[in-house]
Amino acid sequence: MNILGISAYYHDSAACLVQDGKIVAAAQEERFTRKKHDHRFPGNAVAFCLESGGIEAGDLDLVTFYDKPLLKFDRLLETYIAYAPSGFKLFLMGMPLWLRAKLHTPRQLDIGLGRKYKDRYVFTEHHESHAASAFYPSPFEEAAVLTLDGVGEWATGTIAMGRGHRLEMLKEMRFPHSLGLLYSAFTYFTGFRVNSGEYKLMGLAPYGEPIYKDLIIERLLDIKEDGSFRMDMSYFGFCNSDVMTSPKMDGLFGGPPRKAETDITQREMDIAASIQAVTEEIVLKIARYTHELTGARNLTMAGGVALNCVANGRILREGPFDEIWIQPAAGDAGGALGAALFTWHELLENPREVVREDAQFGSLLGPCFSNDEIRAYLDSAEAVYQHFENEDELVDRVAELIASEQVVGHFSDRAEFGPRALGSRSIMGDARSRNMQETMNLKIKFRESFRPFAPAVLREDVDDYFEMRPDENSPYMLLVAPVAQSRRLEIEREGEGSLKGLDKLKQVRSTIPAVTHVDYSARVQTIDMQHHPRFYKIISKFKEKTGSPVVINTSFNVRGEPIVNTPEDAFRCFMNTNMDALVLENFVILKQDQPNAKEIDVEAYLAEFALD
Repeated sequence: MNILGISAYYHDSAACLVQDGKIVAAAQEERFTRKKHDHRFPGNAVAFCLESGGIEAGDLDLVTFYDKPLLKFDRLLETYIAYAPSGFKLFLMGMPLWLRAKLHTPRQLDIGLGRKYKDRYVFTEHHESHAASAFYPSPFEEAAVLTLDGVGEWATGTIAMGRGHRLEMLKEMRFPHSLGLLYSAFTYFTGFRVNSGEYKLMGLAPYGEPIYKDLIIERLLDIKEDGSFRMDMSYFGFCNSDVMTSPKMDGLFGGPPRKAETDITQREMDIAASIQAVTEEIVLKIARYTHELTGARNLTMAGGVALNCVANGRILREGPFDEIWIQPAAGDAGGALGAALFTWHELLENPREVVREDAQFGSLLGPCFSNDEIRAYLDSAEAVYQHFENEDELVDRVAELIASEQVVGHFSDRAEFGPRALGSRSIMGDARSRNMQETMNLKIKFRESFRPFAPAVLREDVDDYFEMRPDENSPYMLLVAPVAQSRRLEIEREGEGSLKGLDKLKQVRSTIPAVTHVDYSARVQTIDMQHHPRFYKIISKFKEKTGSPVVINTSFNVRGEPIVNTPEDAFRCFMNTNMDALVLENFVILKQDQPNAKEIDVEAYLAEFALD
């Protein structure tokens, strides 16, 4: 039976094909269109999924959509009425799109599928889709399910219990009181873009002090013991305006929101630290209540807040659960996968087979390309390359490049589904280098210097480098853990006192400084042969050469662009950055060998980006 799941029209559209309960393919539309967070009908992603399953749209048995548009429209109308007349501007902005497309989702789906699909559409609730994406692929027969995001139809967070193939929704928190929207409001206030800058806010937090934590709790929130809360909406603007906060918030924090691309001050760092601390406190309360309510030993998570890997790490270390599993595509894109699995298991009542690690195959569910396809492209681009028939020789060459502090783009196997590059569409570097974080941020990624990089570590060595359990499994880079005490260094002092703010970047804190954040934390990805065999071989060879089983792994893209999807995307990104080498399956391309290679003027690039 072929079930196609679709998420679209709001944020990060995607498609997923499930055949007889097995996830065959999944991809985000942005990877194909190169438009970050593309929300349009995912026509390219659908075509890819159908091709992967060897079928056409007319062969589909069911098409399922990840939320209920009419119920969402009901929430919007009630909100407009409740905030009238101040919400009239927002009403005028939103109605044309709803009247043109969103209210007519079945018609839009018909058009998107070329009118070849003739059966009915299934609409699951937004948080049902999230919950299904968290539980059904997880390695647990039974687990509590926690979903937290901005807002679906009415729900902003839910608690559920999964057993076998059944999913029981137990509790929900409702709009406008939302942990996701609270965090996004502070993302906006600190000058970052909502729905994409939340990572930056989380990365900025360790540079500040949580001096505003008590103020946020006392003035903005009424937090209950179970973690649910109510927001004082007079400080927020998302219900009745096109901005996230009201002028009342300006008075609370001594001035208006930071303008994008202006200097980040100590105020923004302290605000980031404060809202991160509040978020972690709320998430821990909810997790403990979830355990009390369900009695479950294991926890699964999805929704945009589940991408807050700092909070996730605290749940694992301090919470009541033995194990947690987080959907790697935790945001709206993962709703397509969840909707398809919810339909197969819950609505059609098909049994579920639990897979020991998980049923998502390392989230390698996107497109892949053969060596013949890659060679044809490289020849057409007149690239100079070396082809390796023997993978062991290729692995040795790549490990040698990384060990010599070269920055290497790696493109191999199927693309990852979700916001994280996990080794297939990654940029790699030497985690031991004192200069690599700044080099990769400014010269390769063209992004803010404070942004941390994640370590990829051999799974068998994870507890030697990080405060995690032996053989702890974190293949999706969704857990933050402290760097092991044995790997830390005495902080080098500058003058008489420690450095403040972004100057903390100058301090070397561990033997793997490029992936050690200023609070001694790291967003850990464990690598094993089952999930990422090529990547495992590269790091193993790197360890053989250097003694270190840790490398930098960051997404293969530059600021403002989606992760690369095709060999052409990868080569273009390689040539337009100061990357040293590119690996495309069994081909190695060195920048110094390319006839059209040139040093990229980073300042000019950033100036152009700011103008855009």
